[in-house]
Parts: sequence; C-alpha cells; structure tokens
Amino acid sequence: MKPSRPGVFSLPVLVGALGFFVDIYDLQLFGIVRKPSLASLGLSPDDILTQGENILNIQMIGLLTGGIIWGIMGDKKGRLSVLFGSIILYSLANIANGMVTTVTQYACMRFIAGVGLAGELGASIALVSEMLPKEKRGLAASVIAAVGVVGAVTAYFVYQLSADWRWCFYIGGGMGLLLLFLRMGIRESGLYSGIKDKAIPRGNFFMLLNNRDRFFRYAKGVLIGLPVWYVIGILITFSDRFGKEMGIPDIDPAKAIMYQYIAIGLGDVSAGLLSNYWKSRKKALFFFLSLLSVFVVLFFLQTGGSAATMYLLCGCLGFGAGFSILYITMSAEQFGTNLRATTAISIPNMVRGMLPLIILLFKGLRHLTGSYLTGGWITGLIVIPLAAWAAWHTRETFGLEMDYIEE
Repeated sequence: MKPSRPGVFSLPVLVGALGFFVDIYDLQLFGIVRKPSLASLGLSPDDILTQGENILNIQMIGLLTGGIIWGIMGDKKGRLSVLFGSIILYSLANIANGMVTTVTQYACMRFIAGVGLAGELGASIALVSEMLPKEKRGLAASVIAAVGVVGAVTAYFVYQLSADWRWCFYIGGGMGLLLLFLRMGIRESGLYSGIKDKAIPRGNFFMLLNNRDRFFRYAKGVLIGLPVWYVIGILITFSDRFGKEMGIPDIDPAKAIMYQYIAIGLGDVSAGLLSNYWKSRKKALFFFLSLLSVFVVLFFLQTGGSAATMYLLCGCLGFGAGFSILYITMSAEQFGTNLRATTAISIPNMVRGMLPLIILLFKGLRHLTGSYLTGGWITGLIVIPLAAWAAWHTRETFGLEMDYIEE
C-alpha cells in the first residue's frame, strides 16, 4: 500500500506559501521605503534615484549569487537544509538592515539579504512538486502564490503604520525567524530521500553547461521570466519617474507596488488554475504573455492622464506578469531529481539577477534616444519577444512524472 501524498492545503504547501509571503515582503520592501530611507541617510533627490538603482542592482546580484549557492546545496544536502539556512540568513540580514547608518552598509545588507532570500521560493516549489500528485502541482502553486503575494501588501501597510522605515526591516526579520518554527514539522521529499545515498551526481551546476539540451532548457527557463522583472524592477519601481515624464505628477511608487502585487497574486492564482483547466503550462503562459504585452502598450500610451489611471495600469501590469509561479513550477518540472533544486532555485534568481542588465539596457536606450519613455518601451520590445520565443521552444511539462534523474 502506497503512503498517502500531501494535499493542496497540506503543511508543506502552507509553509511554502508563508515563505513566499516573507520573500515578497522583503523583495518589495526596498522599493517601498527607498525614498524615505535614503533621504534619512542624507541623500539628495538626484542621489536617491542613482543610489536607489545601484542598491536594487546589488540586491539582485545577491539573489543571483544565492540562487546558485542554495540551488547546489538543495540537491547536495536536501531541500529542507535550504529552507532553514536561507531564512536564518535573510532574517538576520534584515534586522541588521534596520540599523544601517550609511549607504555602503545599506547596500551590503541588501546583498546579504538577497543571498538569503534566494533559496526560499525555489526550494519550496521543488519540495511541493516532488511531494504532491502530478495533477495537483499547479493548484498547490496557486495556493503558494495567493498567500505569498500578500507580503507586498503587508509591506506597504507596515510602512504606512510605522513611525520609522527601520521598523519595516525589523518586522520582516522577525517574521522570518517565526517561520522557522513552522518548518520544523516538514519532512524531506521522498524522491530526494530515494537518491541521496546513491552514487549519482547531485547539485553539479556544471551539468547544466556540459550538455547542449540541458543548457538550452535552463537558458529558456531564464528568458521566460525576464518580463516579470522588467515590469517589477523598471515600470513599477520607477513609476513615479515614468509618471512625471507622462505629465502625471505625485505618483507614489509604494502604492504602485501594492496595487501591482495584489494583481500579481490574482494573476498567479489564475495562471495556476488555467494551466490545470487547459492541462497545459504553455497555453497559460502564452495567455499571460499576450495580456502583459497589451498592458505594456497601454501603460506607455498614457499622456497627461490621472494618478488613478496610472495605478490601475500598474495593477493590470501586475496581473499580466502573474505567471512567476508558473514558470518556476515549469523550472522544477523540466529537470531530474538530482538537479531539480539547482534549477528551481537558481532559475528565478537568475531572472532576478538579470535585472541589473535590463536596467543597464534601459539606461543605454534612454540615453541613446534622449527619452526616458522611449528607453522604457524599447526595453520591453526586446524582453517580451525573447520570453515568447523561449516559451515556444520549451516542452510542455503538465503532468510530467518527476521520478527521474539527469544522466
């Protein structure tokens, strides 16, 4: 008699969802407190824009670094080791972040927090994908998305209710430490436990580079996720500057982030449900890429509009970009058990780590064209078709059996 497998609302799924909550809370917290926190450190408005981009880039480099480290560890030492180690590092870095007095200290703490956060979501998705029946993986991803996205909304309201931006980081670190107690009740994935004592390579990142098929599977997984962070890291994070260029003053990027993440949550849930209904990850992915393309066009067609319209479009962009959990689930399904954590953890963080390159592209285009807006939409015109090409050439993974290894 086979042991029963966890359901959609089982402890591993709920703990993964709460982990994603903490992940999103922190990832969006810097965008929310960017202006007041850097102003309190004595920076001028121009320096706030420049240093804000620099610190965001450093945080994303931390995520990229951590994605590789935690990914390898997840296959060598187990998924649970990543869930515990990453949250401890993130929590302590966030608490320390509340104590910074210089921009250099701020950047260092964002880097360390980025390294810590990198293991959170991918390890949870890998664990849940291996533990749940194949027909429930998409539904579990929807639950994780629905709970997790509330983290950005919580970050906004914590900021609004806090007397000092520093408390936002203290609270984030405290939430992470509390999450450790819930994780003590989770067991390791049975699929991973079945291979951990076998003489097979596990967590060898170079296996992704020494085989053409694996390399292109991995590269396409990264390209698919780029539009998500083009929207989050450029259009929404700097929505105040875009608003100014469009003749829409007084846009609050913190509020734009909140609206966007409410919509991302709805999008992630919808993407998971649609992929289950259509029995196809790719159909759901193309549906959301198409929506996102329409909303990006509408975003750049604004001229002298209202703040309400801008916030509405930020929400629409969020919904269109609501396929992040879907492409991370596909990343876990694309690879064997001995490389699953490596890919499921590193791919979303490679995507996040590509944001500095997207920002660099955006900077170059806006200087080349002499227009902030033109630089923005040309960047999207490059990133979104790349993702569509990668999705078209990616195999369907819905219902794919997970019990196999990469040779």
